[in-house]
Amino acid sequence: MKDMAANDSLYDVVVVGAGAAGLSAALVLARARRRVAVVDSGSPRNAPAARMQGFLSRDGMAPAALLEVGRAEVARYGVKLIKGQVDHIERGFLVHLAGGPAIKARRVLVATGLRDDLPEIPGLREQWGKDVLHCPHCHGHEVRDEPIGVLGTHPGAVHQALLLRQWSRDIVFLPHTLDLTDDQREQLRARGVRVIDGTIKHLVVEDDRLRGVELVEGHVVPRNAVFIFPRTVPYDTLLTDLGCEKGEDGWVSTDAAGRTSVAGVWAAGNVVDPRAQVIVAAGRGAAVAIAVNHDLVQEEIARDLEDYREPDPGPASSRYSIPISLSRIG
Repeated sequence: MKDMAANDSLYDVVVVGAGAAGLSAALVLARARRRVAVVDSGSPRNAPAARMQGFLSRDGMAPAALLEVGRAEVARYGVKLIKGQVDHIERGFLVHLAGGPAIKARRVLVATGLRDDLPEIPGLREQWGKDVLHCPHCHGHEVRDEPIGVLGTHPGAVHQALLLRQWSRDIVFLPHTLDLTDDQREQLRARGVRVIDGTIKHLVVEDDRLRGVELVEGHVVPRNAVFIFPRTVPYDTLLTDLGCEKGEDGWVSTDAAGRTSVAGVWAAGNVVDPRAQVIVAAGRGAAVAIAVNHDLVQEEIARDLEDYREPDPGPASSRYSIPISLSRIG
């Protein structure tokens, strides 16, 4: 991306965030002949991952490589790529860059994503995205038939363990500080998932490879990979500062088209949907972009009708006065 820069021109849409959702939206809008700027700070959620999986035609591709290709594609259509941090967005819209100018826009599409808050277990953060994983559908195939552990750091971890059983017959659930109900224990036993009680002390890592999970009680559970259920926190400050409403789940609400409660403000990807994988976020960005373009067209139709229905005034002297030659007839 280019260094932080902008001009006083009006953009049809400013997209904040250049991940899969943001770039996909920019591509669709640019192909609709819209003037688009994309602002991004360069810190994607999936940066720790070496590969992304399950993206048709891009399976196994490095996330950074996908974004590089995406930036090149949108640039060919004239999209302005701006490397920088958006400080705040002023209704109207003015997109203010931290330490830089403001960008004028008719519409704003926020695709700033989220962050994964990881539990404080020694060794976990260092292996995040390698052999400490979170999404069975994203990474389960790569660790199929291997000894897998699931750490009970979140209530959703139980379902995660039940789901992972289809990728491996050797699944261990480590409740850690999670209190399992009798029903949950029964489900895990019925599914063939072993439960090993105890408090996790740290991950055992050798040569940058996970070897197991050591418990405070002194026992080491050998594992080649572990799954956790992180707490996801959306980067939604730009939206909430604008007054965008949140739903009961605590996430900013959008309608089926990606429209927030604030007119002219749209959102796509992980900032409003923590479950969206890369391919889903890309598709959602495209769908929201189409809706944004339709919204702009409706505004333009209204303006065109107003101009069409208002008669051309012409020269002031001739619009309201009767020519002398005609006033004397009769």
